Amino acid sequence: MRLMRRHGPLLLWAPIQRRLEAIASTYFTTPHGPGIDFSAPYGEPALAAPDSVSWQVFKNPLVLFVGGVTAVLLELAEPRVRTGVWHATSFRSNPAGRLRSTGLAAMVTVYGPRSAAQAMIAGINRRHALIQGVTPGGLAFRADQPELLDWVHATACYGFLEAFHAYVRPLDAAQRECFYAEGRASALLYGAVGAPASQHQLERMMQSMHGMLEPSPIIFEFLDIMRDAPLLPGPLGMAQGLLIRAAVELLPGWVRERLGLDGRWRLRPWERGLLRRAGADADRLLLRSCPPVLACRRMGLPDDYLYRQAGPGRLP
Repeated sequence: MRLMRRHGPLLLWAPIQRRLEAIASTYFTTPHGPGIDFSAPYGEPALAAPDSVSWQVFKNPLVLFVGGVTAVLLELAEPRVRTGVWHATSFRSNPAGRLRSTGLAAMVTVYGPRSAAQAMIAGINRRHALIQGVTPGGLAFRADQPELLDWVHATACYGFLEAFHAYVRPLDAAQRECFYAEGRASALLYGAVGAPASQHQLERMMQSMHGMLEPSPIIFEFLDIMRDAPLLPGPLGMAQGLLIRAAVELLPGWVRERLGLDGRWRLRPWERGLLRRAGADADRLLLRSCPPVLACRRMGLPDDYLYRQAGPGRLP
């Protein structure tokens, strides 16, 4: 499924462009080891194709931030996932590092050569197999339980897709179906064998979670951490609070009510308009050091492949 491009790529004044390239590259490198080369081996496909909806959605930095926060809020609403995430990961002690590693995992899953994605996911699965515990309410869990893996995959799909739909441009029913179907390959590698592969399946899963999702002080602790942690460079840090409220806005209404996220967390109309303009500009920002462009090179495509103007329903 291919998307319509409204504008060509956006390139900034050279010194600013170089600065953004340098900053962006730090978000997609591993703190230890050689890292992932998204530009090699030449010709090796990713888990999703270059003309997929996924390659469009995940190239947008605003979508990655906002959609990622939405996904984590939905994860933390599930008591077993919340206990595992909060007590067995570095979210509390090192939120910036944790978010960068999560973002890199998403980039490798979508844009990385298939062999690198498979190896990375296998490593994550091995770490998941070591995490187990009991929630404060007495529910035993393992991080590799299929129903928990299904929920985590579903929350990620929901968060990123809804962020793109709300703050970049609307997606029609066919494009939404394609996005969920494209995630099936990675879901199976992660062990999420029952993850939703369509919009209808996602909606059914959300309905099935009505009795499971619950409020927790941890959710507000997470939001405080996200508001205060130095996650965005320079002046962009001032927008963190707005982006976090944008993420809350994407939650289904019944989830916001269940979690106690009242009107203080909602966006004003002018803020929604500002975010849509920012999302549209971010969608045109071509950063040559970032995974989407490097993956295009690996596939023999021009740097601006994902940013070209094209007719309705098509990409070059």
